[in-house]
Amino acid sequence: MLSSALCLVAYLVTPGFAQDVITEDSAFYGQSPPVYPTPQGTGTGDWAGAYAQAKELVSLLSREEKVNLTGGISVDSSCSGVIPPIPRVNFTGLCLSDAGNGPRTTNFVSSWPAGLSVGASWNRELAHKRAVGMGGEFRAKGVNIALGPVVGPLGRIASSGRNWEGFSNDPYLCGALAYQTVKGIQSTGVITSTKHFIANEQETNRNPEGDVFAVSSNIDDKTMHELYLWPFQDAVKAGTGNIMCSYNRVNNSYGCSNSKTQNGLLKTELGFQGFVVTDWGAHHAGVATALAGLDMVMPSGSPFWAGNLTTAVNNGSVPESRLDDMATRIIATWFKMKQEDGFPTPGLGMPSDLNVPHQKVIATSPKNKDVLLQGAVEGHVLLKNEKGVLPLKSPQLISLFGYSAKSYDAYTPGSAGWNGGSQSTAWNGGSDSTTSTRMQIAPNGTMISGGGSGANQPAYLSSPFEALSQRAYEDGSSLWWDFHSGDPNVDQSSDACIVVGNAWATEGWDRLGLHDDFTDALITNVASRCNNTIVVFHNAGVRLVDQFIDHPNVTALIFAHLPGQDSGRALVSLLYGDVNPSGKLPYSVPRNESDYGPLKNETLPDGIYALFPQSDFTEGVYIDYRAFDAQNITPRYEFGFGLSYTTFNYSDLSVSLADGADFAAYPSKPIVEGGHEDLWDTLVHVSATVTNTGDVSGAEVAQLYVGIPDAPVQQLRGFAKPVIKAGESAVVEFDLTRRDLSTWDVVAQKWLLQKGEYQIYVGASSRNLPLAASLQI
Repeated sequence: MLSSALCLVAYLVTPGFAQDVITEDSAFYGQSPPVYPTPQGTGTGDWAGAYAQAKELVSLLSREEKVNLTGGISVDSSCSGVIPPIPRVNFTGLCLSDAGNGPRTTNFVSSWPAGLSVGASWNRELAHKRAVGMGGEFRAKGVNIALGPVVGPLGRIASSGRNWEGFSNDPYLCGALAYQTVKGIQSTGVITSTKHFIANEQETNRNPEGDVFAVSSNIDDKTMHELYLWPFQDAVKAGTGNIMCSYNRVNNSYGCSNSKTQNGLLKTELGFQGFVVTDWGAHHAGVATALAGLDMVMPSGSPFWAGNLTTAVNNGSVPESRLDDMATRIIATWFKMKQEDGFPTPGLGMPSDLNVPHQKVIATSPKNKDVLLQGAVEGHVLLKNEKGVLPLKSPQLISLFGYSAKSYDAYTPGSAGWNGGSQSTAWNGGSDSTTSTRMQIAPNGTMISGGGSGANQPAYLSSPFEALSQRAYEDGSSLWWDFHSGDPNVDQSSDACIVVGNAWATEGWDRLGLHDDFTDALITNVASRCNNTIVVFHNAGVRLVDQFIDHPNVTALIFAHLPGQDSGRALVSLLYGDVNPSGKLPYSVPRNESDYGPLKNETLPDGIYALFPQSDFTEGVYIDYRAFDAQNITPRYEFGFGLSYTTFNYSDLSVSLADGADFAAYPSKPIVEGGHEDLWDTLVHVSATVTNTGDVSGAEVAQLYVGIPDAPVQQLRGFAKPVIKAGESAVVEFDLTRRDLSTWDVVAQKWLLQKGEYQIYVGASSRNLPLAASLQI
């Protein structure tokens, strides 16, 4: 696929040929292979009953009623999108609503830790509990379809504005946590909309603007499968009922018009049984999108579908069978989640205006309190702890500095940023916000999520300042604070100085940089006056630290990520040692921006592509730690790194082939949800012993990496997180599947299990792997 774009470039730069700006989309035709017709949903596996019910119901519908299922309508509700009911067949309609980190644009819900914090927890069980809690809130509010989780963007571009909504830029970690999220939310009867399909890796030019088309992500087949499709495959395997197609173009075909990705990859190769919905406003054609595998348009079927889709079916441009398949997939998903039986009225708790009288629907639950706090805690990563300065030892005086330590100034319905996560970007609660004035930080208060549709609504907010104030009250200690000065006074009696900054990111535009001069100067100014300076960042993505990290008085560094409403409470419990930090980085932190090469920033319209921006994924699978390993670049903090208040030792590595396993080159069993059934067969068992050699109990993320022939030197293929008491040991076990050990064969169009030697590594991070063994297949 990618080669076509490169051939076009070669042609256009050859001496003797004109290099005019390309003005017609036809210059790119054929770069995304056509795959037709759309496979009809088959009701495979545990979908059989839902499909039987759906086909019976759809057979009763008129053509116009079927079309009405495929496009949103405008109603008096804060649901992001609405499908109208069909009362005569007892179909109650659908409310689709943001987003992957909890409900938005309503009240009586929670601000859950964001996807990036879940990634930093490396905790499958906690991810599942979070998902169940979020699903319960969506359900109580009458939301049929939660618009999440996010697995795209994966995180190719370091400065991408929406990386924080997903879990990790490693496809295995991302996919494992997406699997748990889909399972958890859908266990409550709420449908997940896994998004954005696919290769939506930058915000800049994600949509057409004026004469400029949306950016095209130009990806070869191997990279597509081994990196960007991988976590979607996990979500489909988990049974996600919906996939949201993306704004960008893929190999110069719009994501929601792309027959290769929708008909080919998703509905054929992965056996997807649910339905595909557009991102809001991502619909750019009528008949073509219907034939390419799209099933539903949001927020409205108009102008391309609605009555025009009826006309297209009437005149034969779109087969009646395609419309039936759209309707069947949508209704089958509704039945699959049993939403016909006792589900709240769609949009019940989603009033359009909270400032006028409305029905009070309380979705929060006391049973979620521990999960909210634990999620916030485990999303913190301790990166530096010189001389064991943490946990704090009964400090008598703490001096607190930084704009991200306090609560934001206003949080009421309609106040600046209230439902888009940007409350902390609005100066003094006013309307001047970084949504219009782009900045690298959110200066008006603590950051508990990023900005845009992935934000959520806190029921309350525990800021670092409030939590430290409460701790000072309980301990009888003292606290100084200054949230505004870049060069504050420091009481020399301070036992510790805590500087809390942030790194802002939002939907709609990409980050301006990976560090900011104001915060770096604040840290060094405080450190020049305080010999125990502890730095905390609320960061919506990677944040570079080399401007201050080697200062002798900077004794500790914590990446708090985006903890949700229990932010301060979680931080203070870690600072004082009430809990032991266990988070690990779900990405790498390099020393310099230049270490990323071209993958630091987004691709812009340029040269002959001024109207058709082209983002060529020529690096293949080599992003983040894969790239740093290949280029022999030593990061400041590697992927998977994180400190604890205790220490761990690894021993007793065991690697064995699974009894009776089939080691044939290619999978041969039928396609089920998630692909060929035998891709999920266990081929290799790995185990190791982890011993807590320190003085306190702690959880350790043991990580398994595999070196596959003719692939990156190592790739994450397993992790486990046991809690181990001081002086005790735990055995961690990993099962490696056929997919885990395979590479994509672009000729055979299947996953290839090669013969040869594989390397197995187990340890505490991608660059701390004390256990190693080879495996012959």
